[in-house]
Amino acid sequence: MKVVYFTRDYSPHDERFLTALAQTQHEVYFLRLSPSSEVHLPPGIREVKWVGPLAGEIISDDRRAEDLNQLLSRLQPDVLHAGPLHGPAYIAGLSGFTPLVSMSWGSDILHDGEVDALARAKINLSLHRSTVFLGDCQAVVEKAINAFAFPAERVFRFPWGVDLAHFSPSTTSPLRASLGWQQQFVFLSNRSFEEIYGVDVVMRAFIQAQSRAPNIRLLLYGKGSLQQEIMRMAENAGVMHKIHFAAFAGHEDLPASYHAADVFLSASHCDGSSVSLMEALACGKPALVSNIPSNLEWVHHGENGWLFQDGDTTGLADAMVAVSRKPNLEKLGQKSRALAEEKADWSCNFAVLLQAYQKAVEWRTPALEITERVK
Repeated sequence: MKVVYFTRDYSPHDERFLTALAQTQHEVYFLRLSPSSEVHLPPGIREVKWVGPLAGEIISDDRRAEDLNQLLSRLQPDVLHAGPLHGPAYIAGLSGFTPLVSMSWGSDILHDGEVDALARAKINLSLHRSTVFLGDCQAVVEKAINAFAFPAERVFRFPWGVDLAHFSPSTTSPLRASLGWQQQFVFLSNRSFEEIYGVDVVMRAFIQAQSRAPNIRLLLYGKGSLQQEIMRMAENAGVMHKIHFAAFAGHEDLPASYHAADVFLSASHCDGSSVSLMEALACGKPALVSNIPSNLEWVHHGENGWLFQDGDTTGLADAMVAVSRKPNLEKLGQKSRALAEEKADWSCNFAVLLQAYQKAVEWRTPALEITERVK
């Protein structure tokens, strides 16, 4: 089967999908809507590129759809895989190509489509033009079915999952030892420093909590537009010595960051099935997370972690203090690992994607004549 994988740029998630696809018999072509730099792709994956615009030229969605049609006419793929929904999948929908496999990236349908009318209209068109739909959690699936009337029988749900051999429990942590935190209680947050991920909530809660529980520490991985603001909050509160700031860890170093923590922490306001959360569970860590719908699929309060009201800084601070005083976290960590083995195994979940491709080919309809646009 010949597949065109059409995405926004090249994120770690794209790398994981393409690495897995490279291990199949499929002939896979990689296309980016907004390439930012040259990338090194997994062996066997071929990148196709747009005809370059003149410097400063703005490319309309209609023009991009026409360009996409030219590329697809040349490549003659069996399947076009595209996402997020209001970006590449929308351009794919405009092109009229079938079969189209549209994949949500979580925040597109759960957040952007809720707060932006144009994004919602683009999502509606992309789903209307899709042969099958891929969602990574029940919240995403329900939104596609209930809010956009996508046929339930053409939905494929699978968490993006993790490599359970790479992300596994460990009783030692050189990182924790290097920080001198062996006797402290350590929380880990590794979400991007953007408003949607609530890292500012984490910082405010930590500042409150450490005044009542002086032994707690915070590993804070990530970067983003709120980074300077969050660092100033820590400096002004005089808690910099209790926080380890670091940029995003590379794939090989990620397990060590989880091993250094007692509890994984996320105050995200919107998520699909969070890969960071699944990685933490696979490493045998309990999780303290906001009670958004997607998190409820992974964290069961008091069993493998705890939930707090989304956006409630004081509630999170109270939870951090209480959790830092709980004994027998090992049992919760064991349940976390068991849940990851049951639901987050990437080698198993990836098979659903291949099944979706096959069904898309079987359910293919004639190419669409484009008669509508989103303005």
